Amino acid sequence: MLRSRSLSLVALFTLVVAPLALAAAGPRLQAFFQPDLTNVAYQQKVYAQVAGKWKQPGRKSVPAVGRKAVVQAVIGRDGKLVSAVVGVESGSKAWDAAALSAVQKAAPFAPLPADYVLPTLDAHFHVEWTASP
Repeated sequence: MLRSRSLSLVALFTLVVAPLALAAAGPRLQAFFQPDLTNVAYQQKVYAQVAGKWKQPGRKSVPAVGRKAVVQAVIGRDGKLVSAVVGVESGSKAWDAAALSAVQKAAPFAPLPADYVLPTLDAHFHVEWTASP
């Protein structure tokens, strides 16, 4: 049975990789995937591709601590990016654009795993500014 896309984010997605902390104070990337995708290696590969394309905008463009951009992406069976939009804005247009750009430039991804039966995969990428500990 297919899951309804209208369910809450908490019900649809699970965190599968540790956040990328690029510095003590700086950006943090988290990736969330549909729970139907149980292939951890695939999840980590997608995360690494997006993290590798992240380019931080200038220091004047960072959002307030704890604010984040959330890019909602749909990946097709062939690994192509079907869609990507900023679903939650951080308060900084440059930050939001950088988050969206990282996802777009990371595509295409590897084809979806054979054991994943749905035609597309929903993934959310959260990029927030964190403070020093």
